[in-house]
Amino acid sequence: MTFNTLRVAALVTLLPVAVWASDYAKPGLTQETEAQIRTTLSAQGYDVRKIDDEDGLFEAYAMKDGKRHEIYLDADMNIVKIELDD
Repeated sequence: MTFNTLRVAALVTLLPVAVWASDYAKPGLTQETEAQIRTTLSAQGYDVRKIDDEDGLFEAYAMKDGKRHEIYLDADMNIVKIELDD
């Protein structure tokens, strides 16, 4: 009976940690993917500052010609949309 109580206590203790970790995991954005995005955009003259994934697309925040841009790429590294950030 004590062993079962211990297992339940461990589960109750660790479950919130697992849920928290899954909220912050970014399965689509690996180090390799991030490097590909940086290489792709750097070749086009962008200075990439930050990369996220959002709504199935990769979102890069970058500077070019002194202006901030939000650049959205698909999984094949094709630029889908570019927004000029004010």
